[in-house]
Amino acid sequence: MRSAMRGRPGWHARGVGALSLVTAVLLAVGDAGAITIELKDAAPTRIENQRRHASGEVMLPGAPDTASFSERLATAGQKVGSEVFIRIFKSEAELELWMRKEDGTYQLFSTYPICNWSGTLGPKLAEGDKQTPEGFYTITRRQLHRIGRWPRSLNLGFPNVYDRSLARTGSYILVHGGCSSVGCFAMTNPVIDEIYRLTQAAIVKGQRHVPVHVFPFRMTEANLAKNANSEWQGFWQNLKQGFDAFEASRVPPNVRVCEGQYHFDRAAPGEVGAPSPLKPCGETIAAVQALEEFYSLARSHPLLSQVNFRTRAPMWTTAASVVPPHLSSAFEIYQDAMGALSRAVEQNAKLPPAQRIRPRSLAQAVVNSYPYKCRSSRASCRRFIALHRSRMEQRSTAAAAHKSRRTKTAASRGARAR
Repeated sequence: MRSAMRGRPGWHARGVGALSLVTAVLLAVGDAGAITIELKDAAPTRIENQRRHASGEVMLPGAPDTASFSERLATAGQKVGSEVFIRIFKSEAELELWMRKEDGTYQLFSTYPICNWSGTLGPKLAEGDKQTPEGFYTITRRQLHRIGRWPRSLNLGFPNVYDRSLARTGSYILVHGGCSSVGCFAMTNPVIDEIYRLTQAAIVKGQRHVPVHVFPFRMTEANLAKNANSEWQGFWQNLKQGFDAFEASRVPPNVRVCEGQYHFDRAAPGEVGAPSPLKPCGETIAAVQALEEFYSLARSHPLLSQVNFRTRAPMWTTAASVVPPHLSSAFEIYQDAMGALSRAVEQNAKLPPAQRIRPRSLAQAVVNSYPYKCRSSRASCRRFIALHRSRMEQRSTAAAAHKSRRTKTAASRGARAR
Protein backbone atom coordinates (compact mmCIF):
# COMPACT_ATOMS: atom_id res chain seq x y z
CA MET A 1 0.00 0.00 0.00
CA ARG A 2 2.91 2.32 0.67
CA SER A 3 3.30 2.77 -3.07
CA ALA A 4 3.59 6.55 -3.13
CA MET A 5 7.14 7.69 -2.56
CA ARG A 6 7.96 9.32 0.73
CA GLY A 7 9.46 12.78 0.42
CA ARG A 8 10.70 12.56 -3.17
CA PRO A 9 13.84 14.65 -2.75
CA GLY A 10 15.50 15.96 -5.91
CA TRP A 11 17.20 12.70 -6.83
CA HIS A 12 18.06 13.91 -10.32
CA ALA A 13 20.43 16.42 -8.73
CA ARG A 14 22.06 13.91 -6.38
CA GLY A 15 22.51 10.73 -8.37
CA VAL A 16 21.65 7.21 -7.29
CA GLY A 17 21.15 8.06 -3.62
CA ALA A 18 18.99 5.52 -1.83
CA LEU A 19 16.81 4.67 -4.80
CA SER A 20 16.78 1.49 -6.84
CA LEU A 21 17.91 1.30 -10.44
CA VAL A 22 14.41 1.36 -11.90
CA THR A 23 13.29 4.20 -9.63
CA ALA A 24 16.50 6.04 -10.48
CA VAL A 25 15.85 5.84 -14.21
CA LEU A 26 12.26 6.93 -13.79
CA LEU A 27 13.20 9.99 -11.77
CA ALA A 28 16.51 10.89 -13.40
CA VAL A 29 14.80 13.10 -15.98
CA GLY A 30 13.10 15.14 -13.28
CA ASP A 31 9.57 15.38 -11.90
CA ALA A 32 7.02 15.06 -14.67
CA GLY A 33 4.00 15.55 -12.44
CA ALA A 34 1.24 13.18 -11.44
CA ILE A 35 0.85 9.80 -13.08
CA THR A 36 -2.21 9.26 -15.24
CA ILE A 37 -3.85 5.89 -14.79
CA GLU A 38 -5.50 4.61 -17.99
CA LEU A 39 -8.56 2.45 -17.38
CA LYS A 40 -9.85 1.94 -20.91
CA ASP A 41 -7.39 -0.78 -21.86
CA ALA A 42 -8.04 -3.17 -18.96
CA ALA A 43 -10.95 -3.97 -16.65
CA PRO A 44 -13.18 -1.00 -17.53
CA THR A 45 -15.66 -2.37 -14.96
CA ARG A 46 -13.45 -0.74 -12.32
CA ILE A 47 -15.16 2.59 -12.96
CA GLU A 48 -18.65 1.10 -12.60
CA ASN A 49 -17.57 -0.81 -9.50
CA GLN A 50 -16.39 2.39 -7.84
CA ARG A 51 -19.68 4.09 -8.68
CA ARG A 52 -21.69 1.20 -7.22
CA HIS A 53 -19.55 1.11 -4.08
CA ALA A 54 -19.84 4.87 -3.59
CA SER A 55 -23.62 4.67 -3.90
CA GLY A 56 -23.75 2.20 -1.02
CA GLU A 57 -24.02 -1.15 -2.81
CA VAL A 58 -22.43 -3.66 -0.43
CA MET A 59 -22.05 -6.56 -2.86
CA LEU A 60 -20.91 -6.26 -6.47
CA PRO A 61 -22.52 -8.21 -9.33
CA GLY A 62 -21.08 -11.72 -9.46
CA ALA A 63 -20.03 -11.77 -5.81
CA PRO A 64 -20.96 -14.88 -3.81
CA ASP A 65 -23.44 -14.65 -0.96
CA THR A 66 -21.06 -14.14 1.95
CA ALA A 67 -23.99 -14.45 4.38
CA SER A 68 -24.34 -18.11 3.40
CA PHE A 69 -20.64 -18.84 3.86
CA SER A 70 -21.15 -21.96 6.00
CA GLU A 71 -23.66 -23.46 3.58
CA ARG A 72 -21.39 -22.82 0.58
CA LEU A 73 -18.47 -24.38 2.44
CA ALA A 74 -20.51 -27.49 3.28
CA THR A 75 -21.73 -27.83 -0.31
CA ALA A 76 -18.11 -27.80 -1.48
CA GLY A 77 -17.21 -30.46 1.09
CA GLN A 78 -14.67 -28.12 2.65
CA LYS A 79 -13.98 -26.73 6.10
CA VAL A 80 -12.26 -23.68 7.53
CA GLY A 81 -8.56 -24.52 7.87
CA SER A 82 -8.13 -26.36 4.57
CA GLU A 83 -5.11 -25.28 2.53
CA VAL A 84 -5.87 -22.51 0.06
CA PHE A 85 -4.47 -21.11 -3.19
CA ILE A 86 -5.31 -17.71 -4.74
CA ARG A 87 -5.28 -16.60 -8.37
CA ILE A 88 -5.84 -13.01 -9.53
CA PHE A 89 -6.74 -11.93 -13.07
CA LYS A 90 -6.39 -8.20 -13.61
CA SER A 91 -8.18 -7.73 -16.93
CA GLU A 92 -11.20 -9.78 -15.82
CA ALA A 93 -11.06 -8.11 -12.36
CA GLU A 94 -11.50 -11.46 -10.63
CA LEU A 95 -9.90 -13.22 -7.66
CA GLU A 96 -10.24 -17.00 -7.36
CA LEU A 97 -9.87 -18.86 -4.07
CA TRP A 98 -9.11 -22.59 -4.39
CA MET A 99 -9.15 -25.13 -1.54
CA ARG A 100 -7.23 -28.38 -1.21
CA LYS A 101 -9.18 -31.63 -1.34
CA GLU A 102 -8.33 -34.90 0.39
CA ASP A 103 -6.72 -36.29 -2.77
CA GLY A 104 -4.24 -33.37 -2.85
CA THR A 105 -5.75 -31.50 -5.79
CA TYR A 106 -7.43 -28.12 -5.43
CA GLN A 107 -11.01 -27.22 -6.21
CA LEU A 108 -12.38 -23.76 -6.94
CA PHE A 109 -14.34 -22.59 -3.90
CA SER A 110 -15.32 -19.11 -5.05
CA THR A 111 -14.64 -16.39 -7.62
CA TYR A 112 -14.83 -12.83 -6.29
CA PRO A 113 -15.10 -9.65 -8.39
CA ILE A 114 -12.28 -7.18 -7.68
CA CYS A 115 -13.82 -3.81 -6.90
CA ASN A 116 -10.74 -1.85 -7.98
CA TRP A 117 -7.04 -2.16 -8.82
CA SER A 118 -4.75 0.60 -10.02
CA GLY A 119 -2.53 0.89 -13.06
CA THR A 120 -2.77 -1.14 -16.22
CA LEU A 121 -1.62 -4.48 -17.62
CA GLY A 122 2.04 -5.26 -16.99
CA PRO A 123 4.21 -5.78 -13.89
CA LYS A 124 5.01 -3.28 -11.17
CA LEU A 125 8.46 -1.73 -11.74
CA ALA A 126 9.09 0.93 -9.12
CA GLU A 127 7.75 2.38 -5.93
CA GLY A 128 5.43 5.23 -6.77
CA ASP A 129 4.29 3.96 -10.20
CA LYS A 130 0.79 3.16 -8.83
CA GLN A 131 0.95 -0.19 -10.63
CA THR A 132 -0.29 -3.55 -9.37
CA PRO A 133 2.23 -6.40 -9.74
CA GLU A 134 2.11 -9.57 -11.82
CA GLY A 135 3.90 -12.79 -10.95
CA PHE A 136 4.11 -15.47 -8.28
CA TYR A 137 3.85 -14.47 -4.63
CA THR A 138 3.24 -16.13 -1.27
CA ILE A 139 1.54 -15.13 1.96
CA THR A 140 2.90 -16.22 5.33
CA ARG A 141 1.72 -15.63 8.89
CA ARG A 142 3.71 -12.38 9.07
CA GLN A 143 1.81 -11.05 6.05
CA LEU A 144 -1.59 -11.24 7.71
CA HIS A 145 -2.42 -7.61 8.52
CA ARG A 146 -4.58 -6.92 11.55
CA ILE A 147 -3.90 -3.21 12.09
CA GLY A 148 -3.80 -0.02 10.05
CA ARG A 149 -6.31 1.38 7.59
CA TRP A 150 -7.16 -2.13 6.37
CA PRO A 151 -7.01 -4.31 9.54
CA ARG A 152 -8.00 -7.50 7.68
CA SER A 153 -5.78 -7.60 4.62
CA LEU A 154 -3.14 -9.78 2.96
CA ASN A 155 0.34 -8.54 2.06
CA LEU A 156 1.44 -10.15 -1.23
CA GLY A 157 5.13 -9.81 -0.35
CA PHE A 158 6.12 -7.62 -3.31
CA PRO A 159 8.91 -7.44 -4.34
CA ASN A 160 9.65 -11.15 -4.41
CA VAL A 161 13.11 -12.50 -5.24
CA TYR A 162 12.33 -12.32 -8.98
CA ASP A 163 11.37 -8.64 -8.71
CA ARG A 164 14.42 -7.84 -6.61
CA SER A 165 16.74 -9.56 -9.07
CA LEU A 166 15.42 -7.08 -11.68
CA ALA A 167 15.85 -4.13 -9.26
CA ARG A 168 12.09 -3.56 -8.93
CA THR A 169 10.89 -1.71 -5.84
CA GLY A 170 7.71 -1.17 -3.87
CA SER A 171 6.12 -2.21 -0.60
CA TYR A 172 2.86 -3.08 1.14
CA ILE A 173 0.96 -4.31 -1.91
CA LEU A 174 -2.20 -5.63 -0.29
CA VAL A 175 -5.40 -7.49 -1.00
CA HIS A 176 -7.74 -5.44 1.17
CA GLY A 177 -11.29 -4.19 1.60
CA GLY A 178 -13.02 -1.08 0.32
CA CYS A 179 -12.88 0.04 -3.31
CA SER A 180 -9.92 2.43 -3.48
CA SER A 181 -6.50 1.34 -4.69
CA VAL A 182 -2.97 2.69 -5.08
CA GLY A 183 -1.12 -0.39 -6.23
CA CYS A 184 -3.38 -2.82 -4.32
CA PHE A 185 -6.38 -5.07 -5.00
CA ALA A 186 -9.52 -3.71 -3.30
CA MET A 187 -12.19 -6.39 -2.73
CA THR A 188 -14.92 -4.64 -0.63
CA ASN A 189 -15.19 -5.33 3.10
CA PRO A 190 -17.57 -8.36 3.12
CA VAL A 191 -15.47 -10.18 0.51
CA ILE A 192 -12.08 -9.54 2.15
CA ASP A 193 -13.51 -10.78 5.45
CA GLU A 194 -14.20 -14.16 3.82
CA ILE A 195 -10.87 -14.35 1.96
CA TYR A 196 -8.92 -13.31 5.06
CA ARG A 197 -10.75 -15.80 7.29
CA LEU A 198 -9.95 -18.75 5.01
CA THR A 199 -6.33 -17.69 4.45
CA GLN A 200 -5.65 -17.05 8.13
CA ALA A 201 -7.21 -20.37 9.15
CA ALA A 202 -5.12 -22.28 6.59
CA ILE A 203 -1.93 -20.72 7.93
CA VAL A 204 -2.90 -21.30 11.56
CA LYS A 205 -3.60 -24.95 10.72
CA GLY A 206 -0.11 -25.39 9.30
CA GLN A 207 0.04 -24.10 5.70
CA ARG A 208 3.36 -22.23 5.80
CA HIS A 209 3.01 -20.47 2.45
CA VAL A 210 -0.21 -19.57 0.64
CA PRO A 211 0.57 -19.23 -3.09
CA VAL A 212 -0.85 -16.17 -4.87
CA HIS A 213 -0.51 -16.12 -8.66
CA VAL A 214 -1.23 -12.74 -10.29
CA PHE A 215 -1.86 -12.68 -14.05
CA PRO A 216 -2.68 -9.85 -16.46
CA PHE A 217 -5.61 -11.91 -17.82
CA ARG A 218 -6.61 -15.54 -18.15
CA MET A 219 -3.57 -16.96 -19.90
CA THR A 220 -5.26 -18.38 -23.00
CA GLU A 221 -3.72 -18.29 -26.46
CA ALA A 222 -6.58 -16.02 -27.56
CA ASN A 223 -5.84 -13.44 -24.86
CA LEU A 224 -2.10 -13.55 -25.59
CA ALA A 225 -2.81 -13.03 -29.30
CA LYS A 226 -5.09 -10.11 -28.45
CA ASN A 227 -2.15 -8.49 -26.62
CA ALA A 228 0.55 -9.64 -29.06
CA ASN A 229 1.91 -6.10 -29.54
CA SER A 230 2.56 -5.56 -25.83
CA GLU A 231 6.13 -5.03 -24.71
CA TRP A 232 5.39 -7.60 -21.97
CA GLN A 233 4.59 -10.47 -24.34
CA GLY A 234 7.76 -12.40 -23.42
CA PHE A 235 7.15 -11.92 -19.69
CA TRP A 236 3.56 -13.09 -20.08
CA GLN A 237 4.65 -16.18 -21.98
CA ASN A 238 6.77 -17.02 -18.92
CA LEU A 239 3.76 -16.47 -16.62
CA LYS A 240 1.67 -18.72 -18.85
CA GLN A 241 3.99 -21.64 -18.08
CA GLY A 242 3.01 -21.36 -14.41
CA PHE A 243 -0.67 -20.95 -15.35
CA ASP A 244 -0.54 -24.07 -17.53
CA ALA A 245 1.25 -26.08 -14.82
CA PHE A 246 -1.65 -25.56 -12.42
CA GLU A 247 -4.32 -26.09 -15.08
CA ALA A 248 -2.79 -29.46 -15.96
CA SER A 249 -2.53 -30.89 -12.44
CA ARG A 250 -4.77 -28.71 -10.25
CA VAL A 251 -1.81 -28.49 -7.86
CA PRO A 252 0.17 -25.22 -7.50
CA PRO A 253 3.64 -25.76 -9.04
CA ASN A 254 6.87 -25.23 -7.14
CA VAL A 255 8.34 -21.99 -8.47
CA ARG A 256 12.04 -21.23 -8.92
CA VAL A 257 13.80 -18.08 -10.15
CA CYS A 258 16.93 -18.13 -12.29
CA GLU A 259 18.52 -15.68 -14.76
CA GLY A 260 15.51 -13.38 -14.91
CA GLN A 261 12.96 -16.15 -15.48
CA TYR A 262 10.41 -18.08 -13.46
CA HIS A 263 10.86 -21.86 -13.65
CA PHE A 264 8.20 -24.36 -12.62
CA ASP A 265 8.32 -27.88 -11.22
CA ARG A 266 4.93 -29.43 -11.70
CA ALA A 267 3.71 -31.15 -8.53
CA ALA A 268 1.51 -34.25 -8.56
CA PRO A 269 -1.33 -34.64 -6.03
CA GLY A 270 0.04 -35.60 -2.64
CA GLU A 271 3.57 -34.38 -3.29
CA VAL A 272 5.13 -32.15 -0.64
CA GLY A 273 5.77 -28.63 -1.86
CA ALA A 274 9.06 -26.77 -1.75
CA PRO A 275 10.07 -25.59 1.76
CA SER A 276 10.43 -22.00 0.52
CA PRO A 277 7.99 -19.97 -1.61
CA LEU A 278 10.45 -19.01 -4.36
CA LYS A 279 13.77 -20.80 -4.64
CA PRO A 280 16.41 -18.61 -6.33
CA CYS A 281 19.41 -20.06 -8.14
CA GLY A 282 22.94 -18.88 -7.46
CA GLU A 283 22.91 -16.32 -10.28
CA THR A 284 19.75 -14.67 -8.95
CA ILE A 285 21.07 -14.60 -5.39
CA ALA A 286 24.27 -13.02 -6.63
CA ALA A 287 22.43 -10.36 -8.63
CA VAL A 288 20.14 -9.41 -5.74
CA GLN A 289 22.95 -9.28 -3.20
CA ALA A 290 25.17 -7.22 -5.50
CA LEU A 291 22.50 -4.67 -6.39
CA GLU A 292 21.47 -4.21 -2.76
CA GLU A 293 25.08 -3.85 -1.64
CA PHE A 294 25.83 -1.34 -4.42
CA TYR A 295 22.82 0.84 -3.52
CA SER A 296 23.81 0.74 0.14
CA LEU A 297 27.31 1.90 -0.75
CA ALA A 298 26.08 4.61 -3.13
CA ARG A 299 23.81 6.14 -0.50
CA SER A 300 26.75 7.28 1.60
CA HIS A 301 29.61 7.52 -0.89
CA PRO A 302 30.45 11.16 -1.74
CA LEU A 303 31.32 10.36 -5.37
CA LEU A 304 28.91 7.56 -6.31
CA SER A 305 25.94 9.52 -4.99
CA GLN A 306 26.62 12.19 -7.62
CA VAL A 307 26.62 10.13 -10.84
CA ASN A 308 23.52 10.15 -13.03
CA PHE A 309 22.50 10.27 -16.70
CA ARG A 310 24.21 13.66 -17.15
CA THR A 311 27.57 12.34 -15.92
CA ARG A 312 30.43 12.57 -18.47
CA ALA A 313 32.92 9.82 -19.29
CA PRO A 314 35.82 11.08 -17.11
CA MET A 315 33.63 11.10 -14.00
CA TRP A 316 32.31 7.61 -14.79
CA THR A 317 35.90 6.40 -15.01
CA THR A 318 36.72 8.01 -11.68
CA ALA A 319 33.58 6.57 -10.09
CA ALA A 320 34.42 3.09 -11.40
CA SER A 321 37.80 3.26 -9.70
CA VAL A 322 36.18 3.49 -6.26
CA VAL A 323 33.73 0.61 -6.77
CA PRO A 324 34.86 -2.63 -5.08
CA PRO A 325 35.64 -5.38 -7.62
CA HIS A 326 32.80 -7.63 -6.48
CA LEU A 327 30.29 -4.79 -7.17
CA SER A 328 31.56 -3.96 -10.64
CA SER A 329 28.66 -5.73 -12.38
CA ALA A 330 26.02 -3.79 -10.42
CA PHE A 331 27.88 -0.57 -11.27
CA GLU A 332 27.97 -1.61 -14.96
CA ILE A 333 24.22 -2.18 -14.96
CA TYR A 334 23.61 1.26 -13.49
CA GLN A 335 26.06 2.98 -15.86
CA ASP A 336 24.58 1.24 -18.91
CA ALA A 337 21.07 2.30 -17.93
CA MET A 338 22.15 5.90 -17.40
CA GLY A 339 23.92 5.87 -20.79
CA ALA A 340 20.78 4.58 -22.52
CA LEU A 341 18.72 7.28 -20.83
CA SER A 342 21.21 9.99 -21.80
CA ARG A 343 21.04 8.96 -25.47
CA ALA A 344 17.25 8.86 -25.36
CA VAL A 345 17.09 12.36 -23.86
CA GLU A 346 19.49 13.67 -26.52
CA GLN A 347 17.49 12.19 -29.40
CA ASN A 348 14.22 13.37 -27.89
CA ALA A 349 15.49 16.96 -27.72
CA LYS A 350 16.11 16.95 -31.50
CA LEU A 351 12.46 16.25 -32.28
CA PRO A 352 9.92 19.03 -32.97
CA PRO A 353 8.21 20.07 -29.72
CA ALA A 354 4.92 18.47 -30.73
CA GLN A 355 6.60 15.09 -31.25
CA ARG A 356 8.69 14.98 -28.08
CA ILE A 357 7.97 12.27 -25.54
CA ARG A 358 7.09 13.31 -22.01
CA PRO A 359 10.13 12.93 -19.70
CA ARG A 360 8.57 10.26 -17.53
CA SER A 361 7.37 8.26 -20.54
CA LEU A 362 10.87 8.48 -22.00
CA ALA A 363 12.41 7.13 -18.81
CA GLN A 364 9.77 4.39 -18.65
CA ALA A 365 10.66 3.30 -22.19
CA VAL A 366 14.30 2.90 -21.14
CA VAL A 367 13.25 0.86 -18.11
CA ASN A 368 11.04 -1.39 -20.21
CA SER A 369 13.69 -2.08 -22.84
CA TYR A 370 16.77 -2.54 -20.66
CA PRO A 371 17.61 -6.07 -19.48
CA TYR A 372 18.21 -5.75 -15.74
CA LYS A 373 19.66 -9.22 -15.34
CA CYS A 374 22.76 -10.78 -13.95
CA ARG A 375 23.86 -12.64 -17.07
CA SER A 376 26.42 -15.43 -16.80
CA SER A 377 27.80 -14.33 -20.19
CA ARG A 378 29.20 -11.19 -18.52
CA ALA A 379 32.60 -11.57 -16.91
CA SER A 380 31.69 -9.33 -13.99
CA CYS A 381 28.52 -11.33 -13.37
CA ARG A 382 30.52 -14.54 -13.35
CA ARG A 383 32.63 -12.95 -10.61
CA PHE A 384 29.45 -12.49 -8.56
CA ILE A 385 28.48 -16.09 -9.10
CA ALA A 386 31.94 -17.31 -8.18
CA LEU A 387 31.91 -15.09 -5.08
CA HIS A 388 28.56 -16.50 -3.98
CA ARG A 389 29.67 -20.08 -4.54
CA SER A 390 32.92 -19.41 -2.72
CA ARG A 391 31.03 -18.07 0.27
CA MET A 392 28.73 -21.11 0.29
CA GLU A 393 31.72 -23.45 0.11
CA GLN A 394 33.40 -21.60 2.97
CA ARG A 395 30.28 -21.94 5.10
CA SER A 396 30.05 -25.64 4.25
CA THR A 397 33.71 -26.19 5.12
CA ALA A 398 33.34 -24.27 8.38
CA ALA A 399 30.24 -26.28 9.30
CA ALA A 400 32.04 -29.56 8.57
CA ALA A 401 35.04 -28.48 10.65
CA HIS A 402 32.78 -27.48 13.53
CA LYS A 403 31.00 -30.84 13.38
CA SER A 404 34.34 -32.65 13.35
CA ARG A 405 35.54 -30.72 16.40
CA ARG A 406 32.35 -31.53 18.27
CA THR A 407 32.71 -35.22 17.40
CA LYS A 408 36.32 -35.29 18.61
CA THR A 409 35.41 -33.45 21.80
CA ALA A 410 32.59 -35.89 22.53
CA ALA A 411 34.89 -38.86 21.88
CA SER A 412 37.55 -37.41 24.17
CA ARG A 413 35.05 -36.89 26.96
CA GLY A 414 33.82 -40.44 26.51
CA ALA A 415 37.38 -41.82 26.77
CA ARG A 416 38.05 -39.87 29.98
CA ALA A 417 34.79 -41.12 31.45
CA ARG A 418 35.84 -44.70 30.87
